[in-house]
Order: sequence, then C-alpha cells, then structure tokens
Amino acid sequence: MIPIRTALISVSDKSGLTEFARGLARFKIRILSTGGTAKLLAEQGLAVTEVADYTGFPEMLDGRVKTLHPRLHAGILARRDSPAHLAAIKAAGIEPIDLVVVNLYPFARAVANSNCTLAEAIENIDVGGPSMLRAGAKNYAGVAVVTDPSDYSKLLAEMGKHGGALSERTRFALAKKAFAYSAAYEAAIANYLTGLTGDGNLAPFPERLTLQFEKVQDLRYGENPHQAAAFYRDGNPTQGGIAGYTQIQGKELSYNNIADADAAWECVKTFDQPACVIVKHANPCGAAIGASPRDAYEGAFATDPTAAFGGIVAFNHELDAATAGAVSKHFVEVVIAPEFDAGARQIFAAKTNVRVMSVSLSHAVQTYDFKRVGGGLLVQSPDRRNVEASELRTVTRLKPTATQVADLLFAWRVAKFVKSNAIVFCAGGRTLGIGAGQMSRIDAARVAALKAQNTRLSLAGSVVASDAFFPFRDGVDVVAQAGAEAVIQPGGSMRDDEVIAAADELGLAMVLTGVRHFRH
Repeated sequence: MIPIRTALISVSDKSGLTEFARGLARFKIRILSTGGTAKLLAEQGLAVTEVADYTGFPEMLDGRVKTLHPRLHAGILARRDSPAHLAAIKAAGIEPIDLVVVNLYPFARAVANSNCTLAEAIENIDVGGPSMLRAGAKNYAGVAVVTDPSDYSKLLAEMGKHGGALSERTRFALAKKAFAYSAAYEAAIANYLTGLTGDGNLAPFPERLTLQFEKVQDLRYGENPHQAAAFYRDGNPTQGGIAGYTQIQGKELSYNNIADADAAWECVKTFDQPACVIVKHANPCGAAIGASPRDAYEGAFATDPTAAFGGIVAFNHELDAATAGAVSKHFVEVVIAPEFDAGARQIFAAKTNVRVMSVSLSHAVQTYDFKRVGGGLLVQSPDRRNVEASELRTVTRLKPTATQVADLLFAWRVAKFVKSNAIVFCAGGRTLGIGAGQMSRIDAARVAALKAQNTRLSLAGSVVASDAFFPFRDGVDVVAQAGAEAVIQPGGSMRDDEVIAAADELGLAMVLTGVRHFRH
C-alpha cells in the first residue's frame, strides 16, 4: 500500500469532482491543479495550489503549455523503489505526485457536431493530459491515475479503509483503464483526421479505422464447443443495442444466444404496435403484430411451432403476466423485452433455465456494420432504409387493397431481417411461411410455402415479400400457386417485364420498392 500525499487534478469532465476533492482533503492530501479546475475547487473552499505557482512557470500559448514541465512529470515518473530517482527529485526540490486525476478535452463530442471546423477539432486535441495520464499509468507501481469520475467513490472508500492509501492491484487496474482511455482518444483523432478529404469534407469511411471494444464476459464457448469465445461491447455503445442488455434471470448467455438475440431485437424494435419476433439460428421463424404482446406472441409462434422450440423470443412492449404465461408453456432459450412487470417476472422465475433480458428500447443505430473476412474487415453503413406506402409503385393491372398494402409493408419489414435469399408470406399482420438462406429464390419460395403447409396454415389470400428481385417468373408462379394474391419486391431485374406480365397473367397485385435488403 502506498499512501497518497500529493494529487494532481486537471479534468475536462468535472462531474463529481468537488466531492472527490473534498474526500482527498480529509486525508490531508495536497492538491495541485490547473486553470478552470483549480478555480472551481477554490470556489468550493478547497485548498488548491495552481500548477503555474508550483512549477514557477506560467501557462502560455493560450493554455497549450501548462502541465508539460519537469517538475510535474519527474514527480509522476520517479520510481518509488529507486533511491537514485528519489534522490534526484529531492535534489531538484520536486515532490512525488502520487495521484493523477485527468480526463481529456472532449474531442469526440466536438467532432460529432456537424458544424465543427478542422480548426476547432485541432483545438480539442489534448496534449498535456495524455502525457500526464500515460506517465502515471506507466509508473502505476507508485502512482494512481484516475480518468473516470465513476471511480471516485470507490477510490475514496478504499482509501478510507487503508488510511489514505491505494493497493497495487487498484493502481494496476487504474493504469490499464488509463491506457485504454488514451488509446480510444487517439483512435478518435486518427479516425477523424484520416477521414478528411482534400476539400475538407468528412468521408464516411476513414483511411485508417481504429476500433475499441470492452470485454463484457468470457463465454463458455463459441458457435461450437471446440471454439473459444468472448463478448465485447463497443467503446461507444449504441443506446438500445443488445450489448446494453440487463439479464434478469437464467443461465449465462452463450455465443449463439447473443447472436440470435441481436437478430430478434433488431427486427422487433422496428415496429410501433405490440410485436413479437421469434428467431432460430439467426432467422426469424415467426413474427406478428397484435393488439397486445400476447396476441403478437401467439401469431408469431403459430407460424412455425417446430422451429420456435428453443428459440429466442423478443417483444417491443413491456411483458405482462398473460404473455409470460403463454410463452412459459413452451421451451425457449431467451426472452427479451424493454420491461417485465412483476407478474411476468414471477412466472419466469419458476423457469430457472429461461434467460430473461431487458434492453432499452431505442431506435438509434450504430455508425458501422462489420463483417470479418480473412485478413481484413468489410465495413458498411447499417441498413436503416424503411419503405412507406407512398413510396410503393404498383406495376400490375391489379392494385393492392389497403389491407394488402399494410400486410405487404409488414412482410417487407420482416424480410429485411431474413437471410438471403428470403421469401416471406404474411396475412393479417403475421407471418405464415418463411423461406430463408436459400441459394436460389425459387427454392426460398418453395421452402416458405412448404413451411406453411407443414404448419397447416393456408396461404390463400396471403401476400408475399421478396428481399431482392425475381430473376425469372418461376418464383412468382410458385407463390401464386401457393395462394398469394399480392407481392412486394424491389424490382430491377433485366426480366422485370416478364415477371410483371406473369403477375398480371396470374391475377396478382405487385408493387416495387426500388430498395433491396440482402442479408448475408
């Protein structure tokens, strides 16, 4: 344990700082500070020494130079186990600095503003701050470096137990956190600057992309038991993403649980009405909207009860006891919803193997989608394109009814989350048959029809969505023969005229979206 005698505080984020500094003062710790931080602490009645007074060198260059001084860095970097180091700083009249409290200029927040100029971005690049926190982290054996205000209370509690000292274990944990913080900061700067084009505009993809993820947990295994795995959260997590889940009960989530939960959650949260989506092996096997979550669940489950066995069930509204009771009649791996009422929680509590997760309902989207390939990374913007009724273009003699248009848009929204090639039959705000991941579109149509047949669901009067265009009329023939009366598809095939003529011949209404939703 090393007692803290002198602390250097220089922070951009001042949340919780006054309380922390008061806690340090109770241990008779001397506080050195800079500019605005020193002014804030002094206004709160705390004894503080300005860095400029301590170093004997005033801030200059509009504050660009204030902490870059040997009197500070030698006090931070001197090894406490080196008599030579300690003698050297003593001879120079320099005190050891035992605690470095630093967080950096808000570069990422500044450049997130679309009106931020390059000059403003440059001014938000911190120089002295990273130097101090890296020095403190390097010398963690004798120095504690703090970058996160959420750590303040924990550190004061530990110091209270040990007479103002912090353990080496704590100092090492803080050092690791500081280096990760510094790396993320430098990454944000590099991503921004290498994304600037010659005319000063910001390109959607930088020349060098640096990413940072924080490990949430080690997983028992990956997709298969012989693969090791871990789950990481984005350094800047998107609100409402599956990575922000809270597990209410159940066994530890597996690799496949998390992957399928993400697929289910991203699909179900696109609906406003009470909705349920059931996912198995990365594909929706049933989806429905209803007057209540229970109605939606029953419609989704009825699509394919066989596939729903051991599936991931996601809802976009709070789950009540009635819905929980319906779900608990069947074997499910994971249930996801924004909230669970007390009745629902009590019902699921009796099913100890069921993993119950709450996720904040937000429609915010992440900046990038990624797909790892051998030796590289594919990066794209997320598929956030939705289609409204006003955008549909009817290309057949027969126009869809208002009811059919509603079902077509529902089917289209579900098809967006089905692996290509994808065909989705729907009616009455629920899926009837889903053909996913087939190598040819006609096979996807046949599989979707077969799924409905196996579940004894009639496709007469249904509508169907295709995630990409029909390359030949044969797929249209299959869905018409199965009972579909309206089709939604992107269009864009060199044989569109042939496909549209087939729809007219078969008495189908067909609308085009002009938007494709491949999902690989």
